[in-house]
Parts: sequence; C-alpha cells; structure tokens
Amino acid sequence: MTQDSPPDTSPAPGKSGWLRRLPLIAIALIALVGAFTLRDYLSFETLAQNRERLIAFRDANYALTAGAFVAAYVLIVAFSLPGATIATLTGGFLFATFPGVLFNVTGATLGAIAIFLAARWGLGERLAARMESGEGTVKRIKAGIDENQWSMLFLIRLVPAVPFFVANLVPALVGVPLLRFAVSTFIGIIPGALVYTSVGAGLGEVFARGETPNLGIIFEPHILLPILGLCALAALPIVLKAVRGKKGV
Repeated sequence: MTQDSPPDTSPAPGKSGWLRRLPLIAIALIALVGAFTLRDYLSFETLAQNRERLIAFRDANYALTAGAFVAAYVLIVAFSLPGATIATLTGGFLFATFPGVLFNVTGATLGAIAIFLAARWGLGERLAARMESGEGTVKRIKAGIDENQWSMLFLIRLVPAVPFFVANLVPALVGVPLLRFAVSTFIGIIPGALVYTSVGAGLGEVFARGETPNLGIIFEPHILLPILGLCALAALPIVLKAVRGKKGV
C-alpha cells in the first residue's frame, strides 16, 4: 500500500504573480487618482494661504510637526503624488535650510525605497534574472550596469533631467542591492534638495512681497555648473573603465 503524498498548497504561478504586483499596481492607481485630485491642494498657493497656521502649529508642536512632515513627504514620493517640489520648499520654510534639508532628504529617500521595493518585488527580481541569463546585447547592458553601479546610481540622482520616479524604478529592474540604492539616493539627492530647501527657507520674504519663488534656480549657471561638475565626477570611473578596456583590446 502506498502512502498518499501531501497536497500541494503552494500558490498558482499566475496568482502569485498578481500578488507580487499588487503594491506596484496600488502605487500606480493612487498616483493616477492623486494627479487629478491633489494638484490644487499641494501647491504654492495653498502653502502661502496656510503659512501662518503652519508656523503656529510648528512653534507649539515642533517634534510632531517634523515627524508629520517627513511622513507626508514619504507618502508623496512613495505614491508619486504631485507636490514633491512644494514639499521640499515647505521643509525649508518650516525648518530652515538645516535641519530642513535633512527632513527633506530623509522623506524622499524613504519614499524612494518604498517604490524600489514594490518594483523589485513585483517585476525586478524576475527581470534581473532574465537579463542575467540572457545573451547578446541584453546581457552586456546588465553587465555594464553591474560593473558601474555606484557611478550610475549617483549619476541618475545628480542629473536634474532624470525624473525622480524613473531613478527609483530603473535600479529595481536591474537588480541593484537595497543598501546601495538607499545610500546612493540619500547622498545623491542632497545637492538638489539643498538648493530647493534654501529657496524654501527664504519664502517668508517672497510671501511678504507677494511673489512666487524661482523654481528654475537649479538651472542657473552658478547652481547648475557645480552640479554638472558632480555629474562629471560620478561619470569619471565609467569613462576610465571604458578607456582601459579599449587599451586592453
């Protein structure tokens, strides 16, 4: 007499795949809804209208305000809601350039990690495995990214033209380790965050004059050129490897 084998309780591949994609689907849906419903609320005008109440609440509950601000920033970034720039300005307005920049960078990094984990869990692990086991151009691209991960990660954070959401997704899809992603994100976004936080710290004078802040300041030469210099520094190891590779051929 043979003993019956235990029933297979593992989830079906299709069902498991959908479960893994649920966080990413939820982020996409909330981002879509937020784009239509929150744009008018997370704006410079809203900040200007509520500035006195925000300052009064901060003065009475500093620690609570700081914690709530960071949590709100995490949600804005994690769900790709509109208003990340306004949030950065608010950090400077409420907490000055420092510790405002620390709160901004911390909130942005935690939100980026949330997107990164959702993308890697839903798509990245399988996609990275397929790229690793693939042949030809796809495998060479994956190998090139792996050889220059630190430089590439810093580069996509420093270049102002790279959308923040894209810089969160791409590393997840090519198998970048979480710690490396978190460290490069935190350090890489400091220059841009510092610029906008300092603008936010001066909003009191802007409000007094009835004006709006210059959000294009990051593209002015005295700001852009140092950032481009950091980009060149981040890209230097990639260039050196390419030159050495050609010499070795």
